[in-house]
Amino acid sequence: MKITVRYFAKVREALGAGEDIDLSTLGEAAPTTVGALRDWLVARSEAHARALGPDQGLRTACDQVMCGPDEPLSPGAEVAFFPPVTGG
Repeated sequence: MKITVRYFAKVREALGAGEDIDLSTLGEAAPTTVGALRDWLVARSEAHARALGPDQGLRTACDQVMCGPDEPLSPGAEVAFFPPVTGG
């Protein structure tokens, strides 16, 4: 299952605009929810941990709809991470 992850504002400054991830390569360890995806990303690198850690107070959206950590991931989903207030 492939998904697209987008980063905005200060997260974008730390990690870039985003990335495409093929979760099928992770087997049973593949995240199935937005919260599990965030945890997986945090574990990927120190930069991800700093930008996406639980202390960052980030908001999330899945397919351009605000969501919580229990939102299930579906094939082709676009998941966005951003601070509570972003500029235009």
